[in-house]
Amino acid sequence: MRLTEEQDELRSAVRSLLTKHQGDGAWDLLSGQIGAAGLAVPEEYGGAGGGARDVHVLMEELGRSLSPLPFLGSAVLTVGALLASGDREACGRLLPGLAEGASVGTLAWAERGSWDPAAIRAGAVPGPGGGWLISGTKEHVLDGPVTDVLLVAARTASGVSLFEVPAGGAGLRREPVVTMDGTRSQARWVLEGAGGRLLGADGEGGRTLEHVRDLACAALAAEQVGAAARALELTVRYAVDRVQFGRPIGSFQAVKHRLADAYVAVESARSAALGAAFAADEDPDALPAAAAVAKSVCSEAFSAVAGEMIQLHGGIGITWEHDAHRYFKRAHGSGELFGPPAHHRARLAAGLGLTAR
Repeated sequence: MRLTEEQDELRSAVRSLLTKHQGDGAWDLLSGQIGAAGLAVPEEYGGAGGGARDVHVLMEELGRSLSPLPFLGSAVLTVGALLASGDREACGRLLPGLAEGASVGTLAWAERGSWDPAAIRAGAVPGPGGGWLISGTKEHVLDGPVTDVLLVAARTASGVSLFEVPAGGAGLRREPVVTMDGTRSQARWVLEGAGGRLLGADGEGGRTLEHVRDLACAALAAEQVGAAARALELTVRYAVDRVQFGRPIGSFQAVKHRLADAYVAVESARSAALGAAFAADEDPDALPAAAAVAKSVCSEAFSAVAGEMIQLHGGIGITWEHDAHRYFKRAHGSGELFGPPAHHRARLAAGLGLTAR
């Protein structure tokens, strides 16, 4: 599994830009100069026509800098859901703006802490003029200061379906939530008879969400790898510079062993994340299992490395001013996003016909 020369150049360009620019302004630059917002959008809709491996590269770099940019929610979840819905009219109308970065999208999906389509209880009933009226509460919705395109999963008489809901429409309320990870904005969206337009076929939303979940897990795994690698890099640098008992602490065998274990965890996670990206591009049938493996392995690796970062930095590692706590909080938050490792291991076991005893 090797990346192309073009993908290596993409990595260099993204890293250079994020080193110089952070915050919301970086989204305009990343979209305008590199085309990040439209990376996975087909060329017919104004995008770059890239694949999951291109997304992997960009997500690794966003993870390194713990970037708050809305790439995961807009360019992965929203774009992926629109494409998977098969609704060409909606794709033609919404994807060009998303690809340009002029609009930002989000997918309101999870309920009661679960991303399983079977757990969706929000309901949609036919409304006037051929539209739908949607009621329910959506949690853990990834978003930023502005949401232009809102997609909502709700249950109809035919099953789980996907809807486009005007973000500023009546019957809709956005409630910001305080999260442990302050670098990833989330909100709760409450719908009380909000008007919506059906995307794709009625009752086919569950299949769409399962595919989007796998794409999201593959992308998030890449972000976790990038963040874990950066956390290890900073910790190694500190172990070389920090002197104790007249020697750098990195020269002590116990510290070497812990850093070596962290390195193995990062590289193992990198292989799992790349495996999911390659599966998404080359073997879609293998994607569900590869994505579950990647999400489980990368979540645990990032948590372990972030914990070692705090421990090996000593006293400074638990201060608010040091970045260690930011990596630790991102590790915790991303580990739960789209389901914790145990959930994805259960998915793997079920796919293999295994049951827990």
